Amino acid sequence: MKKKRTAKHWLKEIAMYSVVFVVMSIAVDLWRMKDMPIDVTPSLEGITLSGESIDVIEMSKEKPVVVYFWATWCSICKFVSPTVNNIGDSYHVVGVSGSSGEDNRVTRYLAAHDYNFENINDTRSDIFRQWGVGVTPTIAIINNGEVKFVTTGITTPPGLYARLWLANW
Repeated sequence: MKKKRTAKHWLKEIAMYSVVFVVMSIAVDLWRMKDMPIDVTPSLEGITLSGESIDVIEMSKEKPVVVYFWATWCSICKFVSPTVNNIGDSYHVVGVSGSSGEDNRVTRYLAAHDYNFENINDTRSDIFRQWGVGVTPTIAIINNGEVKFVTTGITTPPGLYARLWLANW
């Protein structure tokens, strides 16, 4: 005769799967960020598509900065970009679009999707190489001039907010 599962059993099982998912997600992030400059944060200065001069390291001294390495051709970025855009209501967000075409093309893309984060167009992917970015999307969280977290691929809003919260510690 089969035992009926209780709510306690289901909660325990959900908790177990959640822990496994978090551990696997962290392990994948650690493996993917092996080429990222974690010990010494490279400078990230540039002129955004809106014509503003920015310095991410200086910005990060006020509050954490989300640096979003993405591309217009990246299929996964279509899922992550709305989350990153919404984070911009509470935190500094600087996008770096790699190999996405000329400035006017990227500007039209951002406008068409109603994304309003500042963006540096890295037409030759020089910034991508300097930062060791090999996968789009890649998100780095910088606080007080230091890389606190790096994640790649699909990121959920709660996961990104949790990383930002932890970056303040």
